Amino acid sequence: MLGIAAGLPPAALSLAYLAAAVLFIHGLRQLTHPRTARRGNIFSAAGMVVAVGVTVLWFEILSPVVLFAGLLVGAAIGSWLAVTVDTTDMPQLVGLFNGFGGGASALVAGAELIDLFGPSGPTVAPVETATAAAATGLIGGVTFWGSLVAAGKLQGYVEDPVHYPGENPLKAAFFVLAVLAGVALVTQIEISVLSAATWVPSYWVLVAAASILGILLVVPIGGADMPVVIALLNACSGLAAAATGFALDNSVLIVAGTLVGASGLILTFIMCESMNRTLTNVLFGGYSDDGSSGDVADIYTGNVMSTSPEEVAMLLDVARRVVIVPGYGMAVGQAQHAVAELAALLEANDVEVIFGIHPVAGRMPGHMNVLLAEANVPYEQMAELEAVNPTFSQTDVVIVTGANDVVNPSALSETSSPIAGMPVLHVWDAQTVIVNKRSLSPGYAGIPNPLFTYDNTYMLFGDAREAMQALVTEYKDTHR
Repeated sequence: MLGIAAGLPPAALSLAYLAAAVLFIHGLRQLTHPRTARRGNIFSAAGMVVAVGVTVLWFEILSPVVLFAGLLVGAAIGSWLAVTVDTTDMPQLVGLFNGFGGGASALVAGAELIDLFGPSGPTVAPVETATAAAATGLIGGVTFWGSLVAAGKLQGYVEDPVHYPGENPLKAAFFVLAVLAGVALVTQIEISVLSAATWVPSYWVLVAAASILGILLVVPIGGADMPVVIALLNACSGLAAAATGFALDNSVLIVAGTLVGASGLILTFIMCESMNRTLTNVLFGGYSDDGSSGDVADIYTGNVMSTSPEEVAMLLDVARRVVIVPGYGMAVGQAQHAVAELAALLEANDVEVIFGIHPVAGRMPGHMNVLLAEANVPYEQMAELEAVNPTFSQTDVVIVTGANDVVNPSALSETSSPIAGMPVLHVWDAQTVIVNKRSLSPGYAGIPNPLFTYDNTYMLFGDAREAMQALVTEYKDTHR
């Protein structure tokens, strides 16, 4: 079974896989802090190069030339995407990568079943392999199609969200169908070695049911829950890879998949905690309009004060501490560079500037941090919710750009609100709050924001980039 490495001892493969696993673990550890995240990516990529390269050279799967040609094509496509995709579109790209990982795992597990248990297969069929393949097909199918829907939602191709009568029973029905197909697959192989024509349909029925389940799970989920969905699908892609590792008896796949799966699940629950939601509620409940959004005109009419870049610049001219709260609107408007320029101008005039980051602001975990880092905002200026909330009472001006639900005080005051109990940024405690939005439309939770009517809140209407750039221009004019 050995190819180019036929003259090497079997322990060489294990040592190479161990080296790859160590690189994965060290890379993941480096990813826990923004300062070391780039090094973490390099270490993890190096581990993958070692794992894939050794596997290609060691086993006679196909001609090494063909395999390396495939690797080069894939690497070229991945590099092109990484370079050309805008940072604001990174959630979509992450979603697609999650899906491709799950889909690849499902295909590999199916190919392994055909290779092992076809007409020329062994006389004794390992039940463990069939069980691992069934788990891979289930998780991989859900991950691939669920990720495609998630990416489509983030890109605006899929209506958001889509609800229909009996949606949860329908999800349960396809889940049961997938489980039954998995049981049939394992049972058939356990009883006897059958021809591929007999048992292979069980696996593909499982994958088909799981694929439909993945679509049904993500279609009803709204944009506000996308950080949770992206983290969960990332975990699923890792678990699918780990299950494939068990099917192939490949230790490096097991290690890498388990690391991704475990870290993704931890991040998923952190995101849920940040929203005061359970994972079950995200997947089977979701934010819904409680009807109050229809009364927006009545709530806001006569109670909203608007402002202009000139007036905001004058407020900033006498401010000593400013907190900027970015949201998805900043990402859509690609206003991160204008916001960073404003922060730099304020600091040059001895103003303390902090960025208050909500864990679920944006459409993937860490979305705002990535955008601000791209604009060269120092990591030390980015403060998480727990750190910045106690400081708002000592803040002169808060600038909220493109955020809505994460600064909505009804999360604390209204028990019937869809976001009741969700930790939010207490921006209203500041002396003055400037909210930059295109309009008074509600956020993804579908509810009005009482903050807009507070006596210390002023609305700066307009596109995030245009408004922030106008504010930069006005602030520069006041200091000429």
